[in-house]
Amino acid sequence: MRRKKIFYGDHDSTYGHLYLPNTAPGQCAPVVVLVHGGYWSNEYSLIVYSAVAVDLARRGAVVWNVEYRRVEEEGGGWPGTGRDVVAAINALDGPVSDQLAMDGLKCDRKNVAVVGHSAGGQLAVWAVAQLKARTRGFAVSTVIPQSAVLDFTVGATDRPSVQRLLGGTYAEIPERYAAASPARQEPFDALVAAIHTVDDESVPIEMSRHYVADAADRGQRATLYEIPDGGHNAFLDLKSAAHRQTLRVLGI
Repeated sequence: MRRKKIFYGDHDSTYGHLYLPNTAPGQCAPVVVLVHGGYWSNEYSLIVYSAVAVDLARRGAVVWNVEYRRVEEEGGGWPGTGRDVVAAINALDGPVSDQLAMDGLKCDRKNVAVVGHSAGGQLAVWAVAQLKARTRGFAVSTVIPQSAVLDFTVGATDRPSVQRLLGGTYAEIPERYAAASPARQEPFDALVAAIHTVDDESVPIEMSRHYVADAADRGQRATLYEIPDGGHNAFLDLKSAAHRQTLRVLGI
C-alpha cells in the first residue's frame, strides 16, 4: 500500500491523499472517495479518516481521501467548501487518473463509492447531487453518509456550526439552508446508503430517518442502516460495528 499527496486546486487545502493498493497485475480495484467531517472547521482535517483509508486500501481499494477549504479559510464556508468537494471528486478524471496510470493500476470506473462522516456526509451527498452522480469518466454508484447532517432545514437550524458554514441564521437566509441541504437536491442515479448509530448524541438518528423516509417522494433511491452500538465517532474505529457495516455496503 502506498500513499501519494495530490493537489486538485490552487489553495493549500485543495488536495487529497491517494492510497494505492497492492493489487495483482490486471486486477481491477474498487474506488472509494472519503470526505472527512469535523463541523466544516479547520480544527479537523483529512487525517481523521487516515486509519479508515489505510484499512480500505489494504482490502484492495483505491482510496481518495480529500481535504477542502473549511470555514476559517479564505474561500471556505458556503458555497466554497461544497464546490471544493465537487472539484475533488472531479479530480478522479485528472490528477488521480494520471497517478493511477503512472503506477499501472486499473480501477472500476463504473462503481465509485463516496463516503462521508458527519459534516463530510452532507458534503458527500451534496457534491454527488451536483455532479448527477458522474464525472466525465467515473460513475458514482453509492454514497454512504455516516451519521450525517442531511437536511439543514430540519433539526439543524440552530446549530452554531451550521450557521458559521452558511453565514447566517435560518431566518436570515432560508434559501441558502435549502440549497445546501442534501434533502433538497434533485435526485441522482446512485444509491444513498445512510448508516447511523442509534445513540448518536451529536447528530440524532432522526436526521437520517427523515431523509430516507422522504427519499421516494423525491425520486431518490435511499436506504438506512441503523447501528445499535457506538456513538457519533464509531465510524473512525476500525473495530466498530459501524465500520463493519460500511465495509459490507462497500462490498470489500
